[in-house]
Amino acid sequence: MTATTAYDNVANFIAHMDPEKVIELQADEEMQERLDFLIDREKNAVLSPEEKEELDQYILLERLIRLTKAKARYLLSK
Repeated sequence: MTATTAYDNVANFIAHMDPEKVIELQADEEMQERLDFLIDREKNAVLSPEEKEELDQYILLERLIRLTKAKARYLLSK
């Protein structure tokens, strides 16, 4: 199994739970502020290795959420 297949399987599983709630999923204010902070620091090339790892994890999570939302929208369109 590839990582892409694993992400796809997880996204399908989550999307089938409650597609309407999946579509509404958003980062809370604190998480969004932290993400904005890390992105701003990355643009100025001042991220520490720990901050880079944290930002990378947020990016992976964001990709999974986008995939899950796309699958939820598809399910609701049927």
